[in-house]
Amino acid sequence: MCDGQGRPVRLHLTAGQVSDFKGADVLLADLPDETEEVIGDRGYDSNRIRLSLAERHITACIPPKKNRKSKPPYNWHLYKKRHLIENMFAKLKDWRRVATRYDRCAHTFMSAIHIAASFIFYLKE
Repeated sequence: MCDGQGRPVRLHLTAGQVSDFKGADVLLADLPDETEEVIGDRGYDSNRIRLSLAERHITACIPPKKNRKSKPPYNWHLYKKRHLIENMFAKLKDWRRVATRYDRCAHTFMSAIHIAASFIFYLKE
């Protein structure tokens, strides 16, 4: 998860075969109170995520999945800001250790991600 400037603020590591939807609960549970909107891709399209955000008065900008019967609207212009999270992942992958995942243990790999994210956060202008 990144802030409005594309700086990493929340990180959560899941297994490779786990969908984005399963890790979203952990990330969305501790959002700051001043959060106004959350932008996500189709992988986060679920009624449970949308409802939990609506209860906290947070705008969910998530395009509906193609196979969804009732397609909730989303702000297409706001969705264009999603490139910030993609850019953040690209910057994380500039770090060779993160991109190739040399570490076998999840906690060691997460430590490398945190070091890279710290540099990205404080060097981002």
